[in-house]
Amino acid sequence: MSRRHFLKAGGALLVAIPLVPLVPLIPLTGAAGAAGAAGAETPAAGAGAGLPKRADPKSLDAWLAIHEDNTATVFIGKVELGQGNSTTLLQIAADELDLDLAQMSAARIDTAHSQNQGATVSSSSIQTAGPPLRAAAAQAREALLQRASVQLGLPVASLTVEGGIVRGGGRQVSYGQLIGKGRFELAVTDKVSLKPASARRLVGQRVARRDIPAKVNGTYEFVQHVRVPGMLHARVVRPRGQGAYGTIPRVVSVDATALAAIPGARVLRQRDFLVVVAPRQWDAVRAADALKVQWDMPARLVGDGQLHQRLRSAPTTDRVMVNEGDAVAALAAAETVVAGRFDGPYQAHGSFAPSCAVAQVDDGQWLVHCSTQDVFALRERIASVLEVDTARVQVRYVEGSGCFGHNGADDAAIAAALASRLAGAPVRLQFTRADELGWDNMGPAHVGEMRLCAGRDGRIAGYEYHGWHHGWMIEETAEQMALGREARELAVGPGSLYVNRFDAGGMYRIPNWRLVNHAVSGLSGYLKGANLRAPMDLQYSFASEQLVDELALKLDIDPVEFRRRNVVNARWGGTLEAVARSSGWQPRTAAPVRTGPRLAGRGVALGTHRASMAAAVAEVAVDRASGEVRVLHVHVAMDCGLAINPAVVESQISGMAIQATSRMLCEEVRFDERQVTSLDWVSYPVLRFAAHPKVTAIVVPQPDEPSLGAGEEAIPAVGAAIANAFFDATGVRMHVYPLTPERVRRALA
Repeated sequence: MSRRHFLKAGGALLVAIPLVPLVPLIPLTGAAGAAGAAGAETPAAGAGAGLPKRADPKSLDAWLAIHEDNTATVFIGKVELGQGNSTTLLQIAADELDLDLAQMSAARIDTAHSQNQGATVSSSSIQTAGPPLRAAAAQAREALLQRASVQLGLPVASLTVEGGIVRGGGRQVSYGQLIGKGRFELAVTDKVSLKPASARRLVGQRVARRDIPAKVNGTYEFVQHVRVPGMLHARVVRPRGQGAYGTIPRVVSVDATALAAIPGARVLRQRDFLVVVAPRQWDAVRAADALKVQWDMPARLVGDGQLHQRLRSAPTTDRVMVNEGDAVAALAAAETVVAGRFDGPYQAHGSFAPSCAVAQVDDGQWLVHCSTQDVFALRERIASVLEVDTARVQVRYVEGSGCFGHNGADDAAIAAALASRLAGAPVRLQFTRADELGWDNMGPAHVGEMRLCAGRDGRIAGYEYHGWHHGWMIEETAEQMALGREARELAVGPGSLYVNRFDAGGMYRIPNWRLVNHAVSGLSGYLKGANLRAPMDLQYSFASEQLVDELALKLDIDPVEFRRRNVVNARWGGTLEAVARSSGWQPRTAAPVRTGPRLAGRGVALGTHRASMAAAVAEVAVDRASGEVRVLHVHVAMDCGLAINPAVVESQISGMAIQATSRMLCEEVRFDERQVTSLDWVSYPVLRFAAHPKVTAIVVPQPDEPSLGAGEEAIPAVGAAIANAFFDATGVRMHVYPLTPERVRRALA
């Protein structure tokens, strides 16, 4: 019996009925909606068994279904990563349909029937998936009212709807009765009337999240809990920690003698991909530890101590991203100029539970349960690795323990599919903590060099930013090792990493503005890199917002007032004012008195990730002797347009503030010349609960504006505010993060 099932059996109160209705996530069978607890997973007899096939996205039936019991199911393509999609998208649809939220459900995201809306990335779910879903719901309501008009013999204008019950002339009929077992059989149209803001009942309201009760009481089914009949447990066997990207660890020898004493344990191999399987999970763990492997792993990394100098001096492919006015001439002519270089480290995703996936095959059809951000892209990848037609692969999304970007989820899914084929049986593959941290797709390191100038009127006159970093990587480790596939990286440009106009200075009016991207080849002895929450934005703001503060100080202008004079529009200004009011900001130009063993400071910063506008004020305390930095309180204001659910946005703000604090104070991937050495929570520390700052989250109301992303924008604002608060406390400007005690002691000395 697993610990989870032991707790279920022994703690009746723990698995009590949830406080609010949960979203049924079991896929539909036929026209009727399936009932089940959120996240519940049913063993699949075969890939696609019992699932409706995906309809033409141009068909209304591809977006939603009305059932005979007067409930509705929506088919969405953006996954629940902990950001609240499974509630907010239903709010949008329910509002247009005139249904209660309890009548709404979302089908599990699955390549068999879900819409391909691309990856769930870049805080784009509400912004990109919300409008078409809203339009589909509005069209469905119009179609149902037309049917009701015919059945009741009344004009549509005289009908009212509440809870899916259409009333008129003293009679009523439900949506379920109107559609029965049928379908809409309508093409999606853009000629549909949406409800005005005044008619909204759910959008803009603080609705309780549908997934939280089951997550709190322990009944929510994460991908780590998926079980299928006859499955084996598997563990990958790799060196402890990755080496240079593109350098595949080669197996020199394998000694599996010790596995003979472990019941049912087997070692499976394809090229340099090694995996052990066993009927019991603990036996798979023991087998992975007992297997003796000699690896050929060249020492081709530079080591973390030389990383930034290596990036800065490497050959690059340069691209001018923004060149407006003449920044070079403006900086040369200015009286007040500030400049600096700022370095950011590799950082890991650090998901709470290591990645996991379950793969099974039936009659040549593959079904993979995993927590990928993009089920359709992963389906293509798995088909390529297995060398089968894409139509034979089905990927089903089951939530993991958060990802914050491209963590090990896809790698685990590919490894599970390979292991299942090699084992000839269903396989549940679970990474260890060392696998997850040591073989993560790291948030890339960065070097930023910047110059900034302003006139005596406190207006920014010139802004120049140069950024050095390598791009994101293509192959997952499992496919590299199994296929011997040569490493590739995404070209620097849209979809990869590059200095961009939105985040590097985009919140300010800048007449002379130059941004230059220096792309370093990721195949030159660096770690795997991929998108980490607010990709590169923390690095940009760490440099940019510190120099904005530095310029204000040189001009004897309060940091908030300086930003107030330079923000690009009223919405940025409103966000700044909101955080200044919340924090009780007092204008200042002189440095505080910096005496005693414990120093205190406050800092302000702006930040974004291409969409919403965020402003933060951080309060910190610095211990001179130990070098410890504590973030005591963070005020964060965010303007994300129409907030579908302000409570969800506040939750996201709080999470971002805590994660930004962790990344600014603790997190840094360590590695030597051979491999990554940050393999656990000691060697890769994250912020502990006792050190969490108090967070005051402010959602700036914009009910008449389009909804924007709200899952990444506060990260850069909070990180830079902490850096500015540190300077306010100590008078020392930090040019590299995280602000570890050792680094702080050296700086203060």
